[in-house]
Amino acid sequence: MNTSATLPPAAPHVVAAAVDGLTSRLRKKLDAAVDQYAALDRVADGTDLVITCGEDAVVTLSPGSSGAIEEEGQTRCSCLLAPRCLHRAALLTACPLADPAPPSGDLPETEVTTPVRTPPPPADPQAAATDERTPEPAPAGAVPEVAQSGAVPGAAQVAAAGGLWRAAAAVLSAGVPGAGAVPQAELLRAAHTARLAGLPKAEAATLRVVRGLRAARARYDGHRLADLVSALRELLLTVGRLAASDPDPALVGTVRRGYSPNGGLKVYGVFREPVISSTGYGGVVTHLVTEDGRWFSVADVKPGGPARARGAATATVAIGAAMMSHAHLARGGLLIAGATVSPDGRLGAGKGVRATPVAGLAWTDGPLGTLFARPLSEAAGERLSAGAWSEEESAEQVREPVGCDLVIVGAAGDHVLARELLPTGDRAPQNGGAQDEGAPDEGQGGPAVREEGQGGPAVREEGPLIRLVPANRHPDLAHVENLRRLASRPGLRVRVVARVEPDRAATLVPLAVGPVAGEEATLRLPPEWRDRADLGYDRLQGSHLPPADACPPPGAHAYDDVDPLEAAPLWRVRRLVELAVSGGRRAVAESARGGDARRQAGSLRGAGFRTAADLTVALADEADRRERDVFGRLTDSGPDGYARAWLAAATHLAATERALVRTSWQAAP
Repeated sequence: MNTSATLPPAAPHVVAAAVDGLTSRLRKKLDAAVDQYAALDRVADGTDLVITCGEDAVVTLSPGSSGAIEEEGQTRCSCLLAPRCLHRAALLTACPLADPAPPSGDLPETEVTTPVRTPPPPADPQAAATDERTPEPAPAGAVPEVAQSGAVPGAAQVAAAGGLWRAAAAVLSAGVPGAGAVPQAELLRAAHTARLAGLPKAEAATLRVVRGLRAARARYDGHRLADLVSALRELLLTVGRLAASDPDPALVGTVRRGYSPNGGLKVYGVFREPVISSTGYGGVVTHLVTEDGRWFSVADVKPGGPARARGAATATVAIGAAMMSHAHLARGGLLIAGATVSPDGRLGAGKGVRATPVAGLAWTDGPLGTLFARPLSEAAGERLSAGAWSEEESAEQVREPVGCDLVIVGAAGDHVLARELLPTGDRAPQNGGAQDEGAPDEGQGGPAVREEGQGGPAVREEGPLIRLVPANRHPDLAHVENLRRLASRPGLRVRVVARVEPDRAATLVPLAVGPVAGEEATLRLPPEWRDRADLGYDRLQGSHLPPADACPPPGAHAYDDVDPLEAAPLWRVRRLVELAVSGGRRAVAESARGGDARRQAGSLRGAGFRTAADLTVALADEADRRERDVFGRLTDSGPDGYARAWLAAATHLAATERALVRTSWQAAP
């Protein structure tokens, strides 16, 4: 028997029902009981998990075939108060939240190497709770569609949205310290009501908020307060508009959708990406591209965490009769007949799918050559064009990779600095004979400079100083170590496939690297790597770098840059918005009484951010507002006005910061 088994995921409605069944006296003890019982030994007995909570209280968790607890009867306790007992409710609350199951009668086709009954988690580790699809078939590679009807939401949807608004406003007013198991259960109950009313976007946003609250209260290493703020902002904005009968179909969202036939496909591997999600899943996603530039992926993601992510790097991909590993697929290709594709581009492995391995595609050829030829400022601007207030829409656009050639400048803090090289067609010849001496280079995006004594690739002088940050800082993965290795060789030329970081100025999240063709000061990778290294798995060594004397040192211009986010005083608004989430309404009110909000507003106005200043003052005033009854006694004004004031400030802040991030990618005039 295994005495260190992990708790299985639990469906949100099961957790909410267990907490709703408690008496008021037991609810007061729930938070302490969660911490106490979650630390107990767990014994795996076959598929069951047994936890002894006391002399006469033994809880048995019996997950279904999907690996999650989806029904109330799958959790049993031997105490006299069962099923309305504290032991059962506490352990269910300690379980990670399961992703919503697909609608009955429309189970999705099994994802590659994933059991048929297991709902496939999203390919993107940061989108573990945002994977939403709809039952209707869709064209291959298409993004999930929103509801087709533009009609006003029905009475049930408006009522469900109103319930979610009240629960979310109460959580915002209480803050992280007061948002324990009971307020979280109220959110989960309201999310289940929204699911039944046909509001999948609101349900998914609620699950992100609850997961963020749990991570904040448990002080997980990977938790970011900014992520919780974004999730709560999107939830309040979505349900607030739905409760007001906004007819925008995007507010309804989409439900899970299965795979649809796509006919024949020829795909080429680009890179592998490890997956370690906050919901306990681990694995790998191999990203592929077609000859016409469409992106697809093959995922092997299951419960298992970091160990699962490491092992899946070389796991076999079973698509038809083509048996090859993810490592080989990332550097090779497949010719697929009878392909099935999910709306977000994931390839299925049904019985009718047939595949034949083909040779891979070099990063200099076909659609990949086009990817690297596009100016980075143009590609980044397209990825950041979605509205900052919609996390789902923004995540969908920034998920598509970009390609560029960079010259490494060095390390700074938690990131690596780099400058963009001009696209290949805009670079001068190595001998410099094709250009008049002293004539400036003119590529797309402005003039360029060339290091002294070098006739090779030119740096885009007017472009931004680019920051490279690791995709995942987990010690079992190679991202941090590889970036540190690249930073050790200033002047190194490197070809990068990355994602745009939407919350930081001119920042990329590199996923794979390769050598710049025709350059001496570039990577020297082993032949079996086929001129690419997956930064999450392949570990760069000193022998893979050129000699230090082959890399021209960055010029004096290399470090010249201004971060518009750091230069702007928006941190004053951000601090108040985050304080409202981390400390609750009382913390904001105390800040207002001390005059801090007024001082911050004055600084904002002086810098030209007048709207931000007004919204900051309005939030502080609403937090400290107290009404009196007819007898002059103080009464609670309710959380609605406070939630609306916070939402206005948070939405304006997100839109302003996104505009500054977009500006950071543009060339100076």
